[in-house]
Amino acid sequence: MALAEAAMISSTILLLLVFYFYVAYRISKNRPVPPIEWPIIRMLPSVVANLSKMHDYAAALLLSELGNTLTARGPASSGMRLVITCDPANVRHILASSSHGNYPKGPEFAEIFDVFGGGFFTVDGERWRRERAKIDGFIREPRLVASMASSCRDKVRDCLLPLLASAAGAGRPVEMRDVASRLMFDVTAMGVFGVDPGYLPVSGGPPEMPPAHAAAAIDTVMEVAVFRHVVPASWWKAMRRLNVGPERRLAAAHAVLLGFASEMMETRKKKATTTTTHSDAMDITSYYLSDPDHYNADQNLLRAMLVNFMIAGRDTIGTVLPWFFYSLATNQHVVAGIRQELAPIAAAAAAASRSRGNDAGAAVMFEPDDTKPLVYLQAALLEALRLYPPVAMERKTVAAADVLPSGHRVWAGDAILVHLYSMGRMESVWGEDCREYRPDRWLTGDGGQQKLRHVPSHNFPAFNAGPRMCPGKSIAMTEMKTVAAAVVWNFDVEVAVEGQAVEPTMSATLRMKNGLMLKVKKRTYVDAPV
Repeated sequence: MALAEAAMISSTILLLLVFYFYVAYRISKNRPVPPIEWPIIRMLPSVVANLSKMHDYAAALLLSELGNTLTARGPASSGMRLVITCDPANVRHILASSSHGNYPKGPEFAEIFDVFGGGFFTVDGERWRRERAKIDGFIREPRLVASMASSCRDKVRDCLLPLLASAAGAGRPVEMRDVASRLMFDVTAMGVFGVDPGYLPVSGGPPEMPPAHAAAAIDTVMEVAVFRHVVPASWWKAMRRLNVGPERRLAAAHAVLLGFASEMMETRKKKATTTTTHSDAMDITSYYLSDPDHYNADQNLLRAMLVNFMIAGRDTIGTVLPWFFYSLATNQHVVAGIRQELAPIAAAAAAASRSRGNDAGAAVMFEPDDTKPLVYLQAALLEALRLYPPVAMERKTVAAADVLPSGHRVWAGDAILVHLYSMGRMESVWGEDCREYRPDRWLTGDGGQQKLRHVPSHNFPAFNAGPRMCPGKSIAMTEMKTVAAAVVWNFDVEVAVEGQAVEPTMSATLRMKNGLMLKVKKRTYVDAPV
Protein backbone atom coordinates (compact mmCIF):
# COMPACT_ATOMS: atom_id res chain seq x y z
CA MET A 1 0.00 0.00 0.00
CA ALA A 2 2.81 2.35 0.90
CA LEU A 3 4.49 1.64 -2.43
CA ALA A 4 1.24 2.35 -4.31
CA GLU A 5 0.75 5.67 -2.49
CA ALA A 6 4.35 6.65 -3.11
CA ALA A 7 3.97 5.82 -6.81
CA MET A 8 0.79 7.91 -7.05
CA ILE A 9 2.43 10.87 -5.32
CA SER A 10 5.50 10.59 -7.53
CA SER A 11 3.33 10.40 -10.66
CA THR A 12 1.35 13.47 -9.62
CA ILE A 13 4.49 15.47 -8.87
CA LEU A 14 6.01 14.42 -12.19
CA LEU A 15 2.82 15.43 -14.03
CA LEU A 16 2.78 18.84 -12.36
CA LEU A 17 6.47 19.39 -13.15
CA VAL A 18 5.93 18.47 -16.79
CA PHE A 19 2.94 20.84 -16.93
CA TYR A 20 4.88 23.66 -15.23
CA PHE A 21 7.85 23.48 -17.60
CA TYR A 22 5.55 23.10 -20.61
CA VAL A 23 3.59 26.24 -19.68
CA ALA A 24 6.80 28.16 -18.91
CA TYR A 25 8.18 27.22 -22.33
CA ARG A 26 5.01 28.30 -24.16
CA ILE A 27 4.88 31.61 -22.29
CA SER A 28 8.59 32.28 -22.96
CA LYS A 29 7.88 31.87 -26.69
CA ASN A 30 4.78 34.09 -26.38
CA ARG A 31 2.57 31.24 -27.56
CA PRO A 32 -0.84 30.27 -26.13
CA VAL A 33 -1.09 26.99 -24.26
CA PRO A 34 -3.21 24.69 -26.49
CA PRO A 35 -6.17 22.75 -25.04
CA ILE A 36 -4.35 19.52 -24.18
CA GLU A 37 -6.27 16.76 -22.35
CA TRP A 38 -3.94 16.13 -19.42
CA PRO A 39 -4.49 13.05 -17.23
CA ILE A 40 -6.88 13.68 -14.32
CA ILE A 41 -6.71 17.49 -14.52
CA ARG A 42 -7.68 17.43 -18.24
CA MET A 43 -8.05 20.87 -19.87
CA LEU A 44 -8.05 22.97 -16.71
CA PRO A 45 -4.30 23.81 -16.90
CA SER A 46 -4.67 25.22 -20.41
CA VAL A 47 -7.56 27.40 -19.28
CA VAL A 48 -5.78 28.63 -16.14
CA ALA A 49 -2.53 29.31 -18.03
CA ASN A 50 -4.37 31.54 -20.52
CA LEU A 51 -6.88 33.10 -18.14
CA SER A 52 -5.38 36.60 -18.29
CA LYS A 53 -6.02 36.72 -22.06
CA MET A 54 -9.03 34.41 -22.15
CA HIS A 55 -11.01 36.10 -24.92
CA ASP A 56 -8.10 36.32 -27.36
CA TYR A 57 -7.08 32.77 -26.44
CA ALA A 58 -10.57 31.45 -27.15
CA ALA A 59 -10.71 33.36 -30.43
CA ALA A 60 -7.31 31.99 -31.49
CA LEU A 61 -8.55 28.43 -30.90
CA LEU A 62 -12.04 28.82 -32.37
CA LEU A 63 -10.82 30.61 -35.49
CA SER A 64 -7.92 28.22 -36.12
CA GLU A 65 -7.89 24.91 -37.94
CA LEU A 66 -9.49 23.38 -34.83
CA GLY A 67 -12.85 24.72 -36.00
CA ASN A 68 -15.55 27.08 -34.73
CA THR A 69 -16.77 24.76 -31.96
CA LEU A 70 -14.70 23.17 -29.18
CA THR A 71 -15.51 20.82 -26.33
CA ALA A 72 -13.64 21.11 -23.04
CA ARG A 73 -13.84 18.96 -19.92
CA GLY A 74 -12.97 19.88 -16.37
CA PRO A 75 -11.03 17.72 -13.90
CA ALA A 76 -12.08 14.09 -13.49
CA SER A 77 -15.14 13.62 -11.25
CA SER A 78 -16.08 17.32 -11.54
CA GLY A 79 -18.76 16.56 -14.16
CA MET A 80 -17.81 19.82 -15.88
CA ARG A 81 -18.22 19.89 -19.67
CA LEU A 82 -18.14 23.07 -21.76
CA VAL A 83 -19.03 23.49 -25.41
CA ILE A 84 -17.61 26.75 -26.80
CA THR A 85 -18.87 27.95 -30.18
CA CYS A 86 -18.86 30.92 -32.53
CA ASP A 87 -20.55 29.09 -35.41
CA PRO A 88 -23.47 31.31 -36.59
CA ALA A 89 -25.60 28.25 -37.44
CA ASN A 90 -25.10 26.95 -33.90
CA VAL A 91 -25.82 30.39 -32.46
CA ARG A 92 -29.09 30.63 -34.38
CA HIS A 93 -30.05 27.11 -33.22
CA ILE A 94 -29.28 27.96 -29.58
CA LEU A 95 -30.62 31.52 -29.36
CA ALA A 96 -33.13 32.19 -32.11
CA SER A 97 -34.66 28.99 -33.53
CA SER A 98 -37.58 26.87 -32.33
CA SER A 99 -34.98 24.90 -30.32
CA HIS A 100 -34.06 27.87 -28.10
CA GLY A 101 -36.21 26.48 -25.28
CA ASN A 102 -33.76 23.59 -24.95
CA TYR A 103 -31.02 26.08 -24.06
CA PRO A 104 -32.07 28.01 -20.95
CA LYS A 105 -29.74 30.06 -18.77
CA GLY A 106 -29.98 27.27 -16.23
CA PRO A 107 -29.52 27.08 -12.45
CA GLU A 108 -25.72 27.21 -12.73
CA PHE A 109 -25.94 30.59 -14.46
CA ALA A 110 -28.21 31.90 -11.71
CA GLU A 111 -25.66 30.73 -9.12
CA ILE A 112 -22.76 32.36 -10.96
CA PHE A 113 -24.62 35.69 -11.06
CA ASP A 114 -26.26 35.37 -7.65
CA VAL A 115 -26.05 39.14 -7.12
CA PHE A 116 -29.03 39.43 -9.49
CA GLY A 117 -31.11 37.65 -6.86
CA GLY A 118 -33.69 36.07 -9.15
CA GLY A 119 -34.08 39.11 -11.40
CA PHE A 120 -34.97 38.91 -15.11
CA PHE A 121 -31.34 38.44 -16.15
CA THR A 122 -31.04 34.96 -14.62
CA VAL A 123 -34.53 33.40 -14.63
CA ASP A 124 -36.02 31.04 -17.24
CA GLY A 125 -39.38 29.62 -18.26
CA GLU A 126 -42.70 31.09 -17.28
CA ARG A 127 -41.20 33.46 -14.73
CA TRP A 128 -38.92 34.95 -17.37
CA ARG A 129 -41.85 35.33 -19.78
CA ARG A 130 -43.84 37.26 -17.16
CA GLU A 131 -40.90 39.53 -16.34
CA ARG A 132 -40.09 40.09 -20.00
CA ALA A 133 -43.69 41.05 -20.78
CA LYS A 134 -43.57 43.66 -18.00
CA ILE A 135 -40.25 45.06 -19.18
CA ASP A 136 -41.38 45.22 -22.80
CA GLY A 137 -44.46 47.08 -21.60
CA PHE A 138 -42.64 49.92 -19.84
CA ILE A 139 -39.23 50.12 -21.57
CA ARG A 140 -40.96 51.62 -24.61
CA GLU A 141 -43.15 53.94 -22.54
CA PRO A 142 -42.68 57.38 -24.18
CA ARG A 143 -42.16 59.22 -20.89
CA LEU A 144 -39.42 56.80 -19.79
CA VAL A 145 -37.70 56.87 -23.19
CA ALA A 146 -37.80 60.69 -23.29
CA SER A 147 -36.59 60.96 -19.70
CA MET A 148 -33.61 58.66 -20.26
CA ALA A 149 -32.66 60.43 -23.50
CA SER A 150 -32.80 63.87 -21.90
CA SER A 151 -30.83 62.67 -18.85
CA CYS A 152 -28.06 61.47 -21.15
CA ARG A 153 -28.06 64.74 -23.12
CA ASP A 154 -27.95 66.86 -19.96
CA LYS A 155 -25.14 64.78 -18.44
CA VAL A 156 -23.07 65.09 -21.62
CA ARG A 157 -23.68 68.86 -21.81
CA ASP A 158 -23.14 69.67 -18.12
CA CYS A 159 -20.43 67.16 -17.18
CA LEU A 160 -18.68 65.35 -20.02
CA LEU A 161 -18.05 68.23 -22.42
CA PRO A 162 -16.82 70.64 -19.69
CA LEU A 163 -14.51 67.91 -18.34
CA LEU A 164 -13.01 67.33 -21.79
CA ALA A 165 -12.72 71.07 -22.41
CA SER A 166 -10.88 71.50 -19.10
CA ALA A 167 -8.49 68.65 -19.92
CA ALA A 168 -7.88 70.09 -23.40
CA GLY A 169 -7.13 73.56 -21.99
CA ALA A 170 -4.69 72.14 -19.46
CA GLY A 171 -3.05 69.73 -21.92
CA ARG A 172 -4.02 66.91 -19.58
CA PRO A 173 -4.77 63.42 -20.95
CA VAL A 174 -8.11 61.81 -20.17
CA GLU A 175 -8.55 58.22 -18.99
CA MET A 176 -11.55 57.46 -21.18
CA ARG A 177 -12.44 54.08 -19.69
CA ASP A 178 -13.01 55.66 -16.27
CA VAL A 179 -14.82 58.70 -17.69
CA ALA A 180 -17.17 56.58 -19.83
CA SER A 181 -17.89 54.26 -16.91
CA ARG A 182 -18.75 57.16 -14.62
CA LEU A 183 -20.85 58.90 -17.25
CA MET A 184 -22.96 55.85 -18.03
CA PHE A 185 -23.26 54.86 -14.38
CA ASP A 186 -24.84 58.26 -13.65
CA VAL A 187 -27.05 58.15 -16.75
CA THR A 188 -28.25 54.64 -15.94
CA ALA A 189 -28.93 55.49 -12.29
CA MET A 190 -31.02 58.47 -13.39
CA GLY A 191 -33.11 56.16 -15.57
CA VAL A 192 -33.41 53.47 -12.91
CA PHE A 193 -33.85 55.57 -9.75
CA GLY A 194 -34.46 59.12 -10.96
CA VAL A 195 -31.37 60.15 -8.94
CA ASP A 196 -27.95 61.32 -10.16
CA PRO A 197 -25.18 59.74 -8.01
CA GLY A 198 -22.70 62.34 -9.27
CA TYR A 199 -19.88 59.95 -10.17
CA LEU A 200 -19.04 62.30 -13.07
CA PRO A 201 -19.09 65.73 -11.42
CA VAL A 202 -20.75 68.80 -12.94
CA SER A 203 -18.78 71.70 -14.34
CA GLY A 204 -17.48 74.06 -11.65
CA GLY A 205 -17.36 71.39 -8.95
CA PRO A 206 -14.28 69.89 -7.26
CA PRO A 207 -11.63 68.85 -9.83
CA GLU A 208 -11.08 65.47 -8.19
CA MET A 209 -13.26 62.56 -9.22
CA PRO A 210 -15.41 61.30 -6.31
CA PRO A 211 -15.14 57.65 -5.20
CA ALA A 212 -17.08 55.28 -7.46
CA HIS A 213 -17.52 52.29 -5.16
CA ALA A 214 -20.68 50.90 -6.76
CA ALA A 215 -19.21 51.11 -10.28
CA ALA A 216 -16.09 49.29 -9.06
CA ALA A 217 -18.34 46.66 -7.45
CA ILE A 218 -19.98 45.96 -10.84
CA ASP A 219 -16.52 45.45 -12.34
CA THR A 220 -15.71 42.94 -9.58
CA VAL A 221 -18.93 41.00 -10.23
CA MET A 222 -18.06 40.65 -13.91
CA GLU A 223 -14.43 39.69 -13.28
CA VAL A 224 -15.24 36.98 -10.74
CA ALA A 225 -17.99 35.68 -13.04
CA VAL A 226 -15.34 34.53 -15.53
CA PHE A 227 -13.53 32.66 -12.75
CA ARG A 228 -16.81 30.96 -11.80
CA HIS A 229 -17.45 30.07 -15.45
CA VAL A 230 -14.19 28.21 -16.02
CA VAL A 231 -13.52 26.34 -12.76
CA PRO A 232 -15.66 23.54 -11.31
CA ALA A 233 -18.58 24.88 -9.25
CA SER A 234 -17.43 22.87 -6.21
CA TRP A 235 -14.18 24.86 -6.18
CA TRP A 236 -15.64 28.35 -6.12
CA LYS A 237 -18.41 27.32 -3.75
CA ALA A 238 -15.80 26.03 -1.31
CA MET A 239 -13.97 29.36 -1.62
CA ARG A 240 -17.26 31.16 -0.98
CA ARG A 241 -17.85 29.16 2.20
CA LEU A 242 -14.32 29.94 3.37
CA ASN A 243 -14.62 33.57 2.22
CA VAL A 244 -11.25 33.53 0.48
CA GLY A 245 -9.78 34.56 -2.88
CA PRO A 246 -12.08 36.03 -5.55
CA GLU A 247 -15.14 35.04 -3.51
CA ARG A 248 -14.11 37.35 -0.71
CA ARG A 249 -13.95 40.27 -3.17
CA LEU A 250 -17.30 39.25 -4.65
CA ALA A 251 -19.06 39.15 -1.26
CA ALA A 252 -17.86 42.69 -0.57
CA ALA A 253 -19.05 43.81 -4.03
CA HIS A 254 -22.51 42.32 -3.42
CA ALA A 255 -22.83 44.27 -0.19
CA VAL A 256 -21.79 47.51 -1.90
CA LEU A 257 -24.28 47.09 -4.76
CA LEU A 258 -27.25 46.22 -2.59
CA GLY A 259 -26.33 49.06 -0.23
CA PHE A 260 -26.16 51.44 -3.19
CA ALA A 261 -29.62 50.36 -4.36
CA SER A 262 -31.04 50.98 -0.87
CA GLU A 263 -29.36 54.39 -0.70
CA MET A 264 -30.70 55.44 -4.10
CA MET A 265 -34.23 54.32 -3.22
CA GLU A 266 -34.08 56.30 0.02
CA THR A 267 -32.73 59.39 -1.78
CA ARG A 268 -35.45 59.06 -4.37
CA LYS A 269 -38.13 58.86 -1.66
CA LYS A 270 -36.84 62.02 0.03
CA LYS A 271 -36.65 63.81 -3.30
CA ALA A 272 -40.28 62.93 -4.03
CA THR A 273 -41.48 64.28 -0.67
CA THR A 274 -39.54 67.56 -0.83
CA THR A 275 -40.08 68.63 -4.45
CA THR A 276 -43.04 70.90 -5.16
CA THR A 277 -42.86 70.96 -8.95
CA HIS A 278 -44.68 68.51 -11.17
CA SER A 279 -42.60 66.51 -13.63
CA ASP A 280 -43.52 64.12 -16.42
CA ALA A 281 -40.14 62.38 -16.02
CA MET A 282 -40.36 58.67 -15.24
CA ASP A 283 -37.89 56.14 -13.87
CA ILE A 284 -37.86 52.35 -13.65
CA THR A 285 -38.25 52.34 -9.87
CA SER A 286 -41.54 54.22 -10.26
CA TYR A 287 -42.86 51.48 -12.47
CA TYR A 288 -42.03 48.71 -10.02
CA LEU A 289 -43.34 50.62 -7.01
CA SER A 290 -46.65 51.14 -8.79
CA ASP A 291 -46.87 47.48 -9.81
CA PRO A 292 -49.56 45.61 -7.86
CA ASP A 293 -47.26 42.57 -7.84
CA HIS A 294 -45.09 41.62 -4.86
CA TYR A 295 -42.20 44.08 -5.37
CA ASN A 296 -43.43 46.46 -2.70
CA ALA A 297 -43.54 43.62 -0.17
CA ASP A 298 -40.25 41.95 -1.15
CA GLN A 299 -37.68 44.71 -0.88
CA ASN A 300 -34.77 42.29 -1.43
CA LEU A 301 -36.23 41.20 -4.77
CA LEU A 302 -36.88 44.82 -5.74
CA ARG A 303 -33.29 45.81 -4.94
CA ALA A 304 -31.95 42.86 -6.92
CA MET A 305 -34.21 43.75 -9.85
CA LEU A 306 -32.92 47.32 -9.89
CA VAL A 307 -29.31 46.11 -9.70
CA ASN A 308 -30.12 44.04 -12.83
CA PHE A 309 -31.00 47.24 -14.67
CA MET A 310 -27.97 49.12 -13.34
CA ILE A 311 -25.52 46.48 -14.56
CA ALA A 312 -27.27 45.96 -17.90
CA GLY A 313 -27.52 49.71 -18.58
CA ARG A 314 -24.06 50.79 -17.53
CA ASP A 315 -22.08 47.89 -18.97
CA THR A 316 -23.59 47.92 -22.46
CA ILE A 317 -22.61 51.51 -23.25
CA GLY A 318 -19.91 52.20 -20.67
CA THR A 319 -17.92 49.23 -21.97
CA VAL A 320 -18.15 49.92 -25.71
CA LEU A 321 -17.56 53.71 -25.68
CA PRO A 322 -13.82 53.49 -24.84
CA TRP A 323 -13.34 50.95 -27.66
CA PHE A 324 -15.28 53.26 -29.99
CA PHE A 325 -13.08 56.27 -29.18
CA TYR A 326 -9.94 54.13 -29.45
CA SER A 327 -11.09 53.01 -32.90
CA LEU A 328 -11.68 56.63 -33.94
CA ALA A 329 -8.32 57.78 -32.59
CA THR A 330 -6.62 55.24 -34.85
CA ASN A 331 -8.91 55.77 -37.87
CA GLN A 332 -9.17 59.50 -38.53
CA HIS A 333 -10.97 59.02 -41.86
CA VAL A 334 -13.94 57.66 -39.91
CA VAL A 335 -13.97 60.83 -37.79
CA ALA A 336 -14.18 62.89 -41.00
CA GLY A 337 -17.12 60.79 -42.21
CA ILE A 338 -19.03 61.28 -38.95
CA ARG A 339 -18.40 65.03 -38.98
CA GLN A 340 -19.57 65.32 -42.56
CA GLU A 341 -22.86 63.73 -41.55
CA LEU A 342 -23.15 65.98 -38.47
CA ALA A 343 -22.22 69.23 -40.24
CA PRO A 344 -25.70 70.37 -41.40
CA ILE A 345 -27.19 69.72 -37.96
CA ALA A 346 -24.28 71.45 -36.20
CA ALA A 347 -24.56 74.53 -38.42
CA ALA A 348 -28.27 74.89 -37.64
CA ALA A 349 -27.69 74.32 -33.90
CA ALA A 350 -24.84 76.86 -33.77
CA ALA A 351 -26.91 79.49 -35.64
CA ALA A 352 -29.83 79.02 -33.27
CA SER A 353 -27.47 79.29 -30.30
CA ARG A 354 -25.99 82.56 -31.57
CA SER A 355 -29.45 83.98 -32.16
CA ARG A 356 -30.11 83.46 -28.46
CA GLY A 357 -26.97 85.47 -27.64
CA ASN A 358 -24.83 82.50 -26.62
CA ASP A 359 -21.05 82.39 -27.00
CA ALA A 360 -20.12 81.57 -30.59
CA GLY A 361 -17.36 79.27 -29.35
CA ALA A 362 -19.62 77.23 -27.07
CA ALA A 363 -19.82 73.48 -27.55
CA VAL A 364 -22.48 72.22 -29.96
CA MET A 365 -24.99 69.75 -28.53
CA PHE A 366 -27.07 67.37 -30.61
CA GLU A 367 -30.59 66.42 -29.61
CA PRO A 368 -31.49 62.70 -29.63
CA ASP A 369 -33.95 63.28 -32.48
CA ASP A 370 -31.15 64.95 -34.48
CA THR A 371 -28.90 61.89 -34.41
CA LYS A 372 -31.59 59.26 -34.86
CA PRO A 373 -31.45 59.18 -38.70
CA LEU A 374 -27.63 59.35 -38.97
CA VAL A 375 -26.58 56.08 -40.60
CA TYR A 376 -22.80 56.55 -40.80
CA LEU A 377 -22.59 57.41 -37.10
CA GLN A 378 -24.64 54.30 -36.31
CA ALA A 379 -22.45 52.20 -38.61
CA ALA A 380 -19.34 53.42 -36.75
CA LEU A 381 -20.90 52.39 -33.43
CA LEU A 382 -22.05 49.02 -34.77
CA GLU A 383 -18.54 48.35 -36.06
CA ALA A 384 -17.15 48.96 -32.56
CA LEU A 385 -19.81 46.62 -31.15
CA ARG A 386 -18.82 43.96 -33.70
CA LEU A 387 -15.16 43.95 -32.73
CA TYR A 388 -15.69 44.69 -29.04
CA PRO A 389 -19.09 43.31 -27.91
CA PRO A 390 -19.85 44.47 -24.34
CA VAL A 391 -20.76 40.89 -23.35
CA ALA A 392 -17.89 38.78 -24.65
CA MET A 393 -19.65 35.45 -24.16
CA GLU A 394 -23.20 34.22 -23.57
CA ARG A 395 -23.72 31.15 -21.38
CA LYS A 396 -26.51 28.60 -21.85
CA THR A 397 -27.27 25.18 -20.37
CA VAL A 398 -28.41 22.13 -22.35
CA ALA A 399 -31.76 20.82 -21.07
CA ALA A 400 -31.95 17.69 -23.25
CA ALA A 401 -29.40 15.94 -25.48
CA ASP A 402 -29.22 17.44 -28.96
CA VAL A 403 -27.04 17.66 -32.06
CA LEU A 404 -25.89 21.14 -33.11
CA PRO A 405 -25.91 22.14 -36.78
CA SER A 406 -22.11 21.82 -36.73
CA GLY A 407 -22.56 18.11 -35.95
CA HIS A 408 -21.39 18.38 -32.33
CA ARG A 409 -23.45 16.36 -29.87
CA VAL A 410 -24.40 18.01 -26.59
CA TRP A 411 -25.75 16.33 -23.50
CA ALA A 412 -28.16 17.40 -20.78
CA GLY A 413 -26.29 19.47 -18.21
CA ASP A 414 -23.56 20.66 -20.60
CA ALA A 415 -22.72 24.36 -20.45
CA ILE A 416 -22.52 26.19 -23.79
CA LEU A 417 -20.51 29.37 -24.19
CA VAL A 418 -21.39 31.42 -27.27
CA HIS A 419 -18.20 33.43 -27.84
CA LEU A 420 -19.33 36.76 -29.30
CA TYR A 421 -15.79 38.16 -29.34
CA SER A 422 -14.77 35.47 -31.83
CA MET A 423 -17.90 35.95 -33.95
CA GLY A 424 -16.82 39.48 -34.88
CA ARG A 425 -13.54 38.09 -36.19
CA MET A 426 -14.86 35.40 -38.55
CA GLU A 427 -13.67 35.75 -42.15
CA SER A 428 -16.58 33.61 -43.36
CA VAL A 429 -19.05 36.23 -42.05
CA TRP A 430 -17.19 39.56 -42.27
CA GLY A 431 -14.57 39.00 -44.98
CA GLU A 432 -10.79 38.93 -45.02
CA ASP A 433 -10.61 42.40 -43.43
CA CYS A 434 -12.70 41.24 -40.45
CA ARG A 435 -10.12 42.46 -37.92
CA GLU A 436 -10.14 45.98 -39.37
CA TYR A 437 -12.38 48.75 -38.08
CA ARG A 438 -14.40 49.62 -41.20
CA PRO A 439 -17.90 51.15 -40.70
CA ASP A 440 -18.58 51.01 -44.46
CA ARG A 441 -19.24 47.27 -44.19
CA TRP A 442 -22.55 48.19 -42.51
CA LEU A 443 -23.73 50.44 -45.35
CA THR A 444 -25.45 49.74 -48.64
CA GLY A 445 -26.58 51.98 -51.50
CA ASP A 446 -24.87 54.87 -53.24
CA GLY A 447 -23.19 57.74 -51.43
CA GLY A 448 -26.24 60.00 -51.62
CA GLN A 449 -28.73 57.49 -50.26
CA GLN A 450 -26.87 55.12 -47.99
CA LYS A 451 -28.79 52.78 -45.72
CA LEU A 452 -27.81 50.39 -42.97
CA ARG A 453 -27.22 46.88 -44.20
CA HIS A 454 -29.30 44.21 -42.47
CA VAL A 455 -27.17 41.69 -40.56
CA PRO A 456 -28.98 38.73 -38.93
CA SER A 457 -28.72 38.74 -35.15
CA HIS A 458 -27.23 35.23 -35.15
CA ASN A 459 -24.26 36.70 -37.05
CA PHE A 460 -24.12 39.77 -34.81
CA PRO A 461 -25.59 38.96 -31.36
CA ALA A 462 -24.12 41.99 -29.55
CA PHE A 463 -27.67 42.67 -28.29
CA ASN A 464 -28.44 38.93 -28.02
CA ALA A 465 -30.82 37.22 -30.44
CA GLY A 466 -34.23 35.56 -30.52
CA PRO A 467 -36.72 35.95 -27.64
CA ARG A 468 -34.04 37.31 -25.29
CA MET A 469 -33.03 40.16 -27.59
CA CYS A 470 -32.08 43.16 -25.43
CA PRO A 471 -35.26 45.21 -24.83
CA GLY A 472 -33.21 48.37 -24.31
CA LYS A 473 -31.37 48.22 -27.66
CA SER A 474 -33.07 51.32 -29.04
CA ILE A 475 -32.38 53.37 -25.91
CA ALA A 476 -28.76 52.19 -25.87
CA MET A 477 -28.22 53.28 -29.48
CA THR A 478 -29.80 56.68 -28.75
CA GLU A 479 -27.53 57.27 -25.76
CA MET A 480 -24.40 56.11 -27.61
CA LYS A 481 -25.18 58.44 -30.52
CA THR A 482 -25.72 61.36 -28.12
CA VAL A 483 -22.32 60.85 -26.49
CA ALA A 484 -20.46 60.06 -29.71
CA ALA A 485 -21.85 63.02 -31.71
CA ALA A 486 -21.03 65.57 -28.99
CA VAL A 487 -17.46 64.36 -28.48
CA VAL A 488 -16.59 63.81 -32.14
CA TRP A 489 -17.91 67.20 -33.26
CA ASN A 490 -16.40 69.29 -30.46
CA PHE A 491 -13.02 67.57 -29.92
CA ASP A 492 -10.12 65.94 -31.70
CA VAL A 493 -8.88 62.83 -29.88
CA GLU A 494 -5.69 60.83 -30.22
CA VAL A 495 -3.96 58.11 -28.22
CA ALA A 496 -1.92 59.84 -25.50
CA VAL A 497 0.63 57.13 -24.74
CA GLU A 498 2.40 55.62 -27.72
CA GLY A 499 2.35 51.84 -27.54
CA GLN A 500 0.01 51.58 -24.55
CA ALA A 501 -1.39 48.06 -24.22
CA VAL A 502 -5.05 48.31 -25.23
CA GLU A 503 -6.53 44.88 -24.57
CA PRO A 504 -9.51 43.26 -22.82
CA THR A 505 -9.35 42.33 -19.19
CA MET A 506 -10.52 39.01 -17.75
CA SER A 507 -14.18 39.85 -17.28
CA ALA A 508 -17.62 38.77 -18.47
CA THR A 509 -17.80 42.22 -20.05
CA LEU A 510 -15.14 43.42 -22.47
CA ARG A 511 -13.60 46.14 -20.31
CA MET A 512 -10.20 47.55 -21.22
CA LYS A 513 -7.52 46.03 -19.03
CA ASN A 514 -5.31 49.09 -18.61
CA GLY A 515 -7.74 51.85 -19.42
CA LEU A 516 -7.33 54.27 -22.34
CA MET A 517 -5.32 57.48 -22.11
CA LEU A 518 -6.45 59.96 -24.78
CA LYS A 519 -5.30 63.46 -25.68
CA VAL A 520 -8.20 65.79 -26.38
CA LYS A 521 -8.06 69.07 -28.27
CA LYS A 522 -10.99 71.44 -28.51
CA ARG A 523 -11.91 72.17 -32.11
CA THR A 524 -12.16 75.79 -33.19
CA TYR A 525 -14.93 77.04 -35.50
CA VAL A 526 -16.82 73.82 -34.85
CA ASP A 527 -19.89 75.32 -36.50
CA ALA A 528 -18.04 75.73 -39.82
CA PRO A 529 -18.62 73.20 -42.62
CA VAL A 530 -16.30 70.19 -42.59
